[in-house]
Amino acid sequence: MTRGDFDRFAERLSGKVLLPGSEGFDFERGGADPAFRHEPDVIVCAETAEDIQEAVRFAAERDMPIAVQATGHGLARPARGGVLLSTRRMSHIDIDSDRQTATVGAGTRFGQLIPLAAEHGLAPLSGSSPGVGVVGYTLAGGLSLLTRTYGWAADSVRSLDLVTADGTLRTVTPESDPDLFRALFGGRDNFGVVARLEIELVPVTRLFGGGFFFDGEAAGQVLNAWSRWTRDQPPEMNSSAALISFPDAPDVPPALRGRNVLHVRIAYTGTADDGRTLVEPLRQAGPLLLEDLRDMPFTQSATIHNDPPVLLAAHADTALLERLDEATVDTLLTMAAPSTGWPTAIEIRHLGAAATAPSRAIAVADRNAEFLLSLVTLLDSDITRDKVADLYDRALAALAPVTRGAALNFLGAGADPHRLRAAYSEQDFAFLQNMKRTHDPKNLFRNNHTIPEPDKATSPRASAGAS
Repeated sequence: MTRGDFDRFAERLSGKVLLPGSEGFDFERGGADPAFRHEPDVIVCAETAEDIQEAVRFAAERDMPIAVQATGHGLARPARGGVLLSTRRMSHIDIDSDRQTATVGAGTRFGQLIPLAAEHGLAPLSGSSPGVGVVGYTLAGGLSLLTRTYGWAADSVRSLDLVTADGTLRTVTPESDPDLFRALFGGRDNFGVVARLEIELVPVTRLFGGGFFFDGEAAGQVLNAWSRWTRDQPPEMNSSAALISFPDAPDVPPALRGRNVLHVRIAYTGTADDGRTLVEPLRQAGPLLLEDLRDMPFTQSATIHNDPPVLLAAHADTALLERLDEATVDTLLTMAAPSTGWPTAIEIRHLGAAATAPSRAIAVADRNAEFLLSLVTLLDSDITRDKVADLYDRALAALAPVTRGAALNFLGAGADPHRLRAAYSEQDFAFLQNMKRTHDPKNLFRNNHTIPEPDKATSPRASAGAS
């Protein structure tokens, strides 16, 4: 291909076409994890569904693989060559208050959607971080702050507009194409590029939320107490617990600076008075350093977890757990900072209730899991990805008796194929293989991890993170 080929292609687009060395190229190819960057031959900065169609046709005519990225939070492995479709500019939002739905573009982030939905007394099933993209998060399941109350975000989808491998723009619903609809929520962009998503909103305007910060030396005691406490909680009570190492920095509350802390997070949709009564037993679970529980508008829900707005290089992994017993807690503590000296965040989110509801979506490996485990370790010159992966592998092997698969959205960048494979049941994996042969027989969407033929042992994780 010549520069003229690209120039003529660019003339057909509303957005820009970037080649290596162009201004803005490095920014567009970067994801949320700074240690991983795509290395495409060309980047298409899509602004419309028509731009996506043109890019898919351009790539298909030249047998060039396609990767998709908005925020990059869902990146598994970087693309090498081919076309990178950047959808971050497609961030239009339309709220239908009568139908209690939101229609969002491929690049929309929850931080953009939440305040607009709030104007209508509604909320999306958003996660802990407002910087995450709505589409990628939802296609991979979408563990919301309110999953016990309202279910997984994937279950809230009514329809989506999809550009398939032949460049056709199709509206896909559970009624119009049930198999393709099902495959997209788990197979993600193995079957096309989502240009638009229509989701249901929920009538939530406020929460009783925040959390307790306990001394990390009592982490085992508090985790066991929290696990017992979760057994009797109503669906309106959503909670998680995380072991975190706070830096000794001015922007950290004095009580937490330089300490290992166990943070129990609360998102309760009932009244503040009922919430205070329900969480009272947790207050006595261990040495309390700080309490931050209050009635809040849903627009402040991101303050419950206070996820960092800018991510650092890290290694991450995950597992769905059928229970959180004392033996499981003991295994998790061997990975914590006091044992390893590594800055590892260990988070356990309580599932159950509405999270177990049957669904067409196959993005959740096992809906009967009671907890979701997330592991994240910051990397540096001494704490390498290989070292951390070895620690994780040993810990996850010890947890195998209580493990019920993995969660797509919590598998970190650079995840090995065997870990990605754990996110699917055998039946669902075979279904995705068949759908891949049907909807992308030439394997156009293949930059990262694609759905393989049955005799090719690789991972079914979607091509680069669409979130």
